Amino acid sequence: MLNPNSAIERVKNHLAYKLGQTVIDFTNSSSGGGYIALFKKLYKIKKQHKKQQKIYQQTIQVFPQLKYPSLEACSDYEQALRYKFHLSYMLGEVLIKAYQTWYTGGGFKLKNNIKKANKEFQIFREIFKEFDQINSSILEGLIDNKQLFLKEFSRIKNILKIHQDYKAILDNIFHNFNYFIQNFDLIEEWLLSDDFKERYKKENHPYPSLLDPKKLNDKNEKINYHNIPAELAWEMNLPLPDNYEFVWLGGHAMGCAALNLFFQRCNVNVKWCGYLNGFDRFVFNYHLLVSNSSSYNALQIFEYRTFTNKFEEEKFFSSFSSKKKILISYKDPFTMIKTILNANIVKSEYYIQDKKLNASNITKNTIDILQRYKRKYNKYNIKDFDPYLLQHQILIQEFLLKYFKNSKKYFLDMNDIQPENAFITLEKLATYFNFTKPSILDKQFYQEKKSLATTFLLHYFPLILDFDEFEIEINAKELNY
Repeated sequence: MLNPNSAIERVKNHLAYKLGQTVIDFTNSSSGGGYIALFKKLYKIKKQHKKQQKIYQQTIQVFPQLKYPSLEACSDYEQALRYKFHLSYMLGEVLIKAYQTWYTGGGFKLKNNIKKANKEFQIFREIFKEFDQINSSILEGLIDNKQLFLKEFSRIKNILKIHQDYKAILDNIFHNFNYFIQNFDLIEEWLLSDDFKERYKKENHPYPSLLDPKKLNDKNEKINYHNIPAELAWEMNLPLPDNYEFVWLGGHAMGCAALNLFFQRCNVNVKWCGYLNGFDRFVFNYHLLVSNSSSYNALQIFEYRTFTNKFEEEKFFSSFSSKKKILISYKDPFTMIKTILNANIVKSEYYIQDKKLNASNITKNTIDILQRYKRKYNKYNIKDFDPYLLQHQILIQEFLLKYFKNSKKYFLDMNDIQPENAFITLEKLATYFNFTKPSILDKQFYQEKKSLATTFLLHYFPLILDFDEFEIEINAKELNY
């Protein structure tokens, strides 16, 4: 009796497998009977299979709970897929096709198609024997693109042989095997190029790109960054799009919020990605660059503590170009700790819906709103301060610099963006990084004190004073952060 939870048994129960196995048994048998007996047996199997399918469909209409689970849900699904590359299955597919095209000459092609199936079986057996990376997704890709794979087999085999000593690219190929087959011409050209050899293979780079980054940055190419999803780009080890000018390594409690405002004033498109892991950071930066292809872009890294997965961390940093300049913000750590203890307000709610104060009881209402906010640390109780925060969220530059060893670096003392020096500092940065210089007409903006704490205070506003017969709304001007 068929076990519905065994994918292998169910694949072996497919009509193709049963027909092919019958032909093999007949070929290996010495009992005789001739081809007429074989055709009768094949016809009987086909008729019986059709009857079984009909009974199954009728049964699950009455008892839907008896429906078989999907093949993918079976624990032996991957092994079962390999049975579709057995000679039995492939011969059965040839017989089914011959029957379906019998009246258009399918029978005349049967002999040649059987020889072809035998040859293709040998090819797949060779591939499975030589490469142990074959998994269910690769098998599915081979099934979906079988003829395309066979057509280009000699070239595909050549690529795999050339890079047989470079495991990272083989893993990438097999991990994205469906895409590899469907876009083989483009990928073959890249993997045989001197550029790939110098950039990735020569140094045994752990995350080689499956596509040529130069072509990906060209909008005129058929396949480019604008038509590749960020998630797929991550899976194929593609580097980030090239349209960013520098990478900014900073931290909290050193004035980066103010510098961010200054950058935006100078037309530098830079965004804080928040507390994301490696994959999500890549997706954030990828979308930022693709959607701002004509802007002057810079990329921020302000936290290290969210890199909880070492693989994602290393892969994320491998997506940056070593040719890009690095801006490194730094400040006296004791001053930074002082800032945290005195000004680190954490909102218990991101946005307070009810900010209405009743004028008749204004004191009580105000306390209710203020109590929704709290300080992360108390300046009168420094022993509660978490040194892990200092190491992984504030003084993170030492951890990050190891990923930018070959990049040009600019170290910025954040005291230089104090009101009296900010304008001159931005002029120097604009010259070094080649972005728009601050306008002399805008000098007053750079001489005003900027603080992220200001943006926290904005969450208290607008406040509404309710006097029963009328209301007064109190607003605050929001900084462009």
